[in-house]
Amino acid sequence: MGVLKIGVVMDPIEKIDIDKDTTFVLMLEAERRKHELYHMGLGDLSIRGATPEGRYRRVNVARAAPHYRFGESATGPLADFDVILMRKDPPFDMNFFFATHLLSLIDERKCLVVNRPLGLREANEKLYALNFPLLIPETLVSGDMDRLRRFMNEIGGEMIVKPLDGCGGSGVFYLHRQDRNVNSLLETATANGRNPVMAQRYLPEVRQGDKRIIVLNGEPLGAVLRVPREDETRSNLHVGGKAVKAAVTARDREICAALAPDLARLGLYFVGLDVIGDYLTEVNVTSPTGVQEINALDKVQLERQIVDFIERKAPRP
Repeated sequence: MGVLKIGVVMDPIEKIDIDKDTTFVLMLEAERRKHELYHMGLGDLSIRGATPEGRYRRVNVARAAPHYRFGESATGPLADFDVILMRKDPPFDMNFFFATHLLSLIDERKCLVVNRPLGLREANEKLYALNFPLLIPETLVSGDMDRLRRFMNEIGGEMIVKPLDGCGGSGVFYLHRQDRNVNSLLETATANGRNPVMAQRYLPEVRQGDKRIIVLNGEPLGAVLRVPREDETRSNLHVGGKAVKAAVTARDREICAALAPDLARLGLYFVGLDVIGDYLTEVNVTSPTGVQEINALDKVQLERQIVDFIERKAPRP
């Protein structure tokens, strides 16, 4: 394998947590293999005529401080890269949406984009799971507060509601029919009925943990349980959830196998599945995380398998 020229579209590298960030550990592994890394943000992308271009800076990364060093900057066609890693963190906003259209103009015969821009547009991280109704808990997507209240009663009086464009647990509420705040919470969640939300049956297994499964090319690489604090409904690590060692179970493999053909169709090579108990709850495609937590708990280096895949998939050199 020759040297790959890899462009990484991501958040500002100076602001990342190098002990948790998955993009960073992928960059470390690519650099260990002597590939060339270039940093870009969404604002660095442009189109001249029908040619997608980028303003990029050569970057070197390291565990020791400083964790990055910028080199020369340049502007040029994105098709000059062998690989582009689209690793901009959520939320999926209009700037992200437009960036996927720009990246879609890159000739796939010349440059591999991970994940494929078409797949990023198609697979909303909340709604995409609805394509697999046998794998998910009872779900209603609606902004109608009366319908949402009826749904909660029909499924036993407890549910989780979450915004369709949210991330990191933001805007997620636990509701139960005895709570006098239900109406107010639904008003807040739906902006008084203007915005649809996803409502799902509450899964008590979440108290044992919300499992993140890292999936590469349809196959599970590893998993981590994110266990919520005693005083929290949300299990996200950045709101206090605890990372706990977890095995990939037979049920997890069933879920991965069910999704694999469609993930392949959409070019969603690297994803993170969220599973509570036996149920799929979300499919994270924009910038899935969890690799460093799994590495630490399982004493592995998942980034090596991911970069192996990128090397095999890249159209050149």
